[in-house]
Amino acid sequence: MPAKKNGNSTTVGLVQMTCDQKPESNLKKAIDGISDAAKRGAKIVCLQELFRSQYFCQTEDIELFKLAETIPGPSTDAVGKIAKQKKVVVIASLFEKRAAGVYHNTAVIIDATGKVAGKYRKMHIPDDPLYYEKFYFTPGDLGFQTHVTTHGKVGALVCWDQWFPEAARLTALQGAQFLFYPTAIGWLPDEEQSMNEAQHSAWETIQRAHAIANGVYVAVVNRVGKEGKLTFWGQSFVADPFGRIIARASADREEVLVVDCDLSKIDETRQNWPFLRDRRIDAYDGLRLRYGE
Repeated sequence: MPAKKNGNSTTVGLVQMTCDQKPESNLKKAIDGISDAAKRGAKIVCLQELFRSQYFCQTEDIELFKLAETIPGPSTDAVGKIAKQKKVVVIASLFEKRAAGVYHNTAVIIDATGKVAGKYRKMHIPDDPLYYEKFYFTPGDLGFQTHVTTHGKVGALVCWDQWFPEAARLTALQGAQFLFYPTAIGWLPDEEQSMNEAQHSAWETIQRAHAIANGVYVAVVNRVGKEGKLTFWGQSFVADPFGRIIARASADREEVLVVDCDLSKIDETRQNWPFLRDRRIDAYDGLRLRYGE
């Protein structure tokens, strides 16, 4: 159940959607989801990865670069308008056209003023069956950041970044109270049910571990439904700084999840589990190596 509201809490909203072939329809649905979340008390709303389109990285097709847009651009203008109207912060994941031949998978943080507060370009780019992202996306070059917004200190990472503890740690060390992960992850066709369950469990477990290791809230918003050969598993969730899942969306339906987060839990958890205090920053040079010596 959501935490009881108090003077030191922030309510977050996660918009879990299906997507169709028309970007304008998906943008409208996302804006409706933001409005719904705001009406129910959300102050920070996160959209799923690449919410304007179906997940196009299942194939390598240069025609699909036409889906990209500039930042600022039409989508940030539209989302900024609703953010300002509803006085909410929005994390919006977009296919960014930076320049001819240079494209990024970018999470934009739009403040409650409607202005862009910052952006994060996805750092870890996968190249797996049906996830051919290296064809489309240049690795991010903005580093791991925390953005100070009207309603809290927000860190944004994107999908494949979820599996890397270094990304979560470096973002948390910049002061983030929340790690948001816009996501597009699902099951491959003809996968054994036992493997599906194991994959989902691993995905959820590692992100709960980021919450525990860093003493922050972790909010993950996944898409849902079948697109091409992938069936996205939904189950967007929020974990508290102790790693407990305090809310989870369904596996097969569109849903706007609204969750109150008691920020005093960050201090409380870090005082009892002082991992940041006890880090041996003098002994971690090996993290700069690919492997071994």
